[in-house]
Amino acid sequence: MTQTTTADLVRARRPTHVGAALFALALGGFAIGTTEFMTMGLLEEIAAGIDRTNAETGHIITAYAFGVVVGAPIIVALGARLPKRELAIGLILALGIGNAFTALADGYVPVMIARFVAGLPHGAYFGVASLLAASLVRPQAKGRAVSMVMLGLSVATVAGVPASTLLGQSLGWRSAYWAVLVIAIAAAAMIAAVVPHSPANRSASVRGELSALKKPQVLYAVSAGMIGFGGLFAMYSYIAPIVTQVMSLDERWIAAFLLVFGVGSVLGSWLAGILADWNTERSILIGFGSMAVSLLVFFFAAPSAVPAAVLVFVMGALGSVVAITLQMRLMSVAGEAEMLGAALNHSALNVANGLGAALGSVVIAGGYGYRASSLVGAGLAVLGVAIFSAGLAAQRTSRRAASPVSGG
Repeated sequence: MTQTTTADLVRARRPTHVGAALFALALGGFAIGTTEFMTMGLLEEIAAGIDRTNAETGHIITAYAFGVVVGAPIIVALGARLPKRELAIGLILALGIGNAFTALADGYVPVMIARFVAGLPHGAYFGVASLLAASLVRPQAKGRAVSMVMLGLSVATVAGVPASTLLGQSLGWRSAYWAVLVIAIAAAAMIAAVVPHSPANRSASVRGELSALKKPQVLYAVSAGMIGFGGLFAMYSYIAPIVTQVMSLDERWIAAFLLVFGVGSVLGSWLAGILADWNTERSILIGFGSMAVSLLVFFFAAPSAVPAAVLVFVMGALGSVVAITLQMRLMSVAGEAEMLGAALNHSALNVANGLGAALGSVVIAGGYGYRASSLVGAGLAVLGVAIFSAGLAAQRTSRRAASPVSGG
């Protein structure tokens, strides 16, 4: 008798309007993407508000990332038996509450704690939303459906982050976090209205979900994401002071650079689907390698606004390509723990977020200047290539070792 999986249970009911359901799930991703990246655009305002340096304030980005890392595997494992739609609603509302705590927090430590709380549901939401999205369509359209949810992150970088940055600069940085609460409530309402209810999977267990952590290819992919993707965040975490202090532009140009990054990210999300259909593994390697080269060139180009903007666009595209192809890789190699695989991708990327911001802070505090963070980023991206290549080599070795058994 074939065991019924969580995906089978969710797939049992499909909505009449798949597009509306995918949009609702993507809106949750939009809320998450906005709160994740807008802190970088408002870094100087937040630093002034809590009376800290830019480098010290960068640690609140690390706190959010740590919340994602901690929350994703724990929440997914504990929530494995819950109805998926209701779990998604609860997670996006929890994200909204975390942003409300951030807006109300006063001082460095309270703001850092609030950002940690806001990060807890991030990865788990994308895990369950990806599973829901995949269940709404035919198996051969699964990748495109998951990409639609991830597209919410990319659109956030185009619309949500620049808009919230301008809002925070005009009405105070706290107003931006209140705005995310409103978006989260709207997403929860839409999910409740258009995403079909799915029965709880009573056969799921914490041990079953966490079994994915024992798979070598899962660990290789997660490690590559944690290290390699940190390269992007080593530079991008400090885009605001790079624009104002390295390029000597007015702070109003920060939103323009965030917009450029976001447009690149949206293009990358579209491109990632094509590349994943071609070859997921090669796409990851090309993405990391191109990211390393772009970050290296950015160090020399940063004082000039136009070439720097072009490179920011390119890195936005590469970031989406790597993030989405890594997500598809993890969902593929995680086996029946597909939801945890999807969630682990966001844990990995947020370790990268925190690692990149922290290492960038080290070189900045050491007096090497804001653009030196891109050199750190280039080195991390090269390490990402090395780790993922080692995983592919181990996979080929394992398959060769197993082939006589399977053939005999």
